[in-house]
Amino acid sequence: MASAPYSYSYIFKYIIIGDMGVGKSCLLHQFTDKKFMSDCPHTIGVEFGTRIIEVSGQKIKLQIWDTAGQERFRAVTRSYYRGAAGALMVYDITRRSTYNHLSSWLTDTRNLTNPSTVIFLIGNKRDVEDQRDVTYEEAKDFADENGLMFVEASAKTGEKVEEAFLETAKKIYQSIQDGKLDLNAAESGVQHKPSQKPRGAIINDQQANKDSCSC
Repeated sequence: MASAPYSYSYIFKYIIIGDMGVGKSCLLHQFTDKKFMSDCPHTIGVEFGTRIIEVSGQKIKLQIWDTAGQERFRAVTRSYYRGAAGALMVYDITRRSTYNHLSSWLTDTRNLTNPSTVIFLIGNKRDVEDQRDVTYEEAKDFADENGLMFVEASAKTGEKVEEAFLETAKKIYQSIQDGKLDLNAAESGVQHKPSQKPRGAIINDQQANKDSCSC
């Protein structure tokens, strides 16, 4: 049976940002479809994906906007920063230039999102350790200095991909519980949508009970 269209309590908006070719789209596909796209084309503008997860017993729908990394698309993609509850900032551990540009991506994120936006740093391509150009320690130091969550992950093997998306959601949800996010504010990146059954569900449940009755 198809799941109910409103079988979640919250919607969280995510954006994925970083240089071209760091694997943003591949991370998105690994998370939403559980598969690696080896010939993943470069994103033009933005792409979109969704997945429903569970945090502390609450079902949450993630709306994930995958942005293009090319400079010529920056004016377009900047408009998607607004109203993001979570930002996944990605670099390629085998290309130092993508790491060196993180400060610029972080500046954009801090300027264009709200102060409560959770920023998670991801060092992608953990599966090609022999080509590493950025150490784990220096990236961890950068994350700590800037108050970011951090993991090294692999869109190819799926290593730590779930963790990045889920830990971001957990921190956003904790901010809701702590009263740090105003759910009535559009820029919060969170919508509250009380879970409910579709109108036909009660009838279906009654019919199921009737069918299973041995009287």
